[in-house]
Amino acid sequence: MACTLTEEQIKSVKPLGFLHNKGTNCFNGRIITVNGKITAAQTRTIAEAAEKYGNGDVEFTTRLTVEVRGIDFNNIEAFREFIGTAGLITGGTGSLVRPVVSCKGTTCQYGLIDTFALSQKIHEQFYLGYHAVRLPHKFKIAVGGCPNNCVKPDLNDLGIVGQCVPLFDEDLCNGCKKCQIEKICPMKAAEVEGGVLTIDPARCKNCGRCVGPCPFDALEKGQTGYKVTIGGRWGKKVAHGKPLSKIFKSEEEVLHVVEKAILLFREQGLTGERFADMIERIGFEEVERQLLSEEIFERKQGILDAKLHLTGGATC
Repeated sequence: MACTLTEEQIKSVKPLGFLHNKGTNCFNGRIITVNGKITAAQTRTIAEAAEKYGNGDVEFTTRLTVEVRGIDFNNIEAFREFIGTAGLITGGTGSLVRPVVSCKGTTCQYGLIDTFALSQKIHEQFYLGYHAVRLPHKFKIAVGGCPNNCVKPDLNDLGIVGQCVPLFDEDLCNGCKKCQIEKICPMKAAEVEGGVLTIDPARCKNCGRCVGPCPFDALEKGQTGYKVTIGGRWGKKVAHGKPLSKIFKSEEEVLHVVEKAILLFREQGLTGERFADMIERIGFEEVERQLLSEEIFERKQGILDAKLHLTGGATC
């Protein structure tokens, strides 16, 4: 059946997370997961909703959301009400903070931080809490548990990577000819020189693999932390995010820098440009200076109240 909907009707439901199936009166309904995690009960509700309101197909997106295909325009509100009984919502479009993505975190053998706990806080504070805050363009956030970067944090507007900074005790080092730390380091950053182990900070990725193997306890501990990259972007114009110079030691610090980045983007970004473009225009050093200071919080309410980015105009 050919599409009988007007452009206004099609556009009216896109902010709700309903993407038009071209040439039809049907849509994909995009359901927001909490960073890729849903309960068994929610899974059953989605399956039932797909059969009741869609064509029975369920698709997964690269942002860890779930889309039900083939929902007729006239069934959209009924679909939203039905999944709402299981605590599910639709959305994930527009010039806003987008759904957060997360790797498995500490359920992976390499995980250094609880990515689900942190990403859920980001979801609640910034995907939900900032949902009415218009930005120059979409703003994507990814949380990775270790430097393996499985969710590609440095290709997001803001990426968070779990870190384990090695705390090497030189006094306990015996300078072994067959050093267990040197052997296990995947980056070859650890090397015995002059009878003592050295770790090259330029090559070390803070993966934590070196913590524990030394029989003399020279590297028995590591400091858990968070690396934050800014200005990543995937798409037609690729940009790799650049890390801030500071390793953050707590979730609270990370949440503060995430909020400062969103506020900075809203205040100083031009409508239609991505965060990477703003950083290039202003300069990384200046952006980092503002993110590592508290000055933007002094302007927070004014930034949130300002009538900015009320029309579209995405440049990529």
